[in-house]
Amino acid sequence: MNKQPEITEKTRQTFISVFCELYSQKPIEKITVQEIANISGYNRSTFYQYFTDVYDLLSIIENEILDYIREKLKNTEKIETNAQDLLLLFQEKEAYLNALLSDYGNIRFIEKLKDEFFSDEQKYCFPKDSSVTPYLLEFHISTSFSLLRLWQRRQKDLPPEKLISLIDMLFTSGISSITRNC
Repeated sequence: MNKQPEITEKTRQTFISVFCELYSQKPIEKITVQEIANISGYNRSTFYQYFTDVYDLLSIIENEILDYIREKLKNTEKIETNAQDLLLLFQEKEAYLNALLSDYGNIRFIEKLKDEFFSDEQKYCFPKDSSVTPYLLEFHISTSFSLLRLWQRRQKDLPPEKLISLIDMLFTSGISSITRNC
C-alpha cells in the first residue's frame, strides 16, 4: 500500500471526498461502503485497505479537522478564537465541514469543537465563578456556529466581512440594534 504514496493518498482522499458529499445529503446510517466504493470507482476491498467501515472514516475525518485546528491555533499568535478564525476554517476545509456540520452531521463533533477550542471562559469577558457563565459561553459559541452553518447553507450569500461584522454586532449590541427601525 505504501509503494506509491501519492497514489495511496489520492485514493484515500477520493474516499473521504465521496463520503463527505454523501454525508452532506443523508445520515451515516444510510451510507454504505459499497456506495462509497462505487462512486469512487474503486472496489470495496480497496476501501477496507484504508478504513474499517464508514464510522471509522467519519472518526478519521473528525480527528483530521481537530488536528488541523490545533495546528492552525498553534501557529497563530492570537489567544482568542473569533468569528473570523472560524470563517477561515470554513473556507479552508469547506468540504469536510459542510459534511460534519450538515443537518446529518453528528452533534458529538460540534460538542468536541466547542469543548476543545471555544470553551475557555478566560478568553471572553464573562463573569468568573458565576452560575450564568456557562450559559453565556454556550450562547456565544452556539450562535457563532449556527450563523456560520446558515451562511454555508445559503451559499455564502453575504460577503465574509459582512458576516463577521454581523456576528460581532450581534454580540456587542444585540439584535435590537439591527431591528430598531422595524
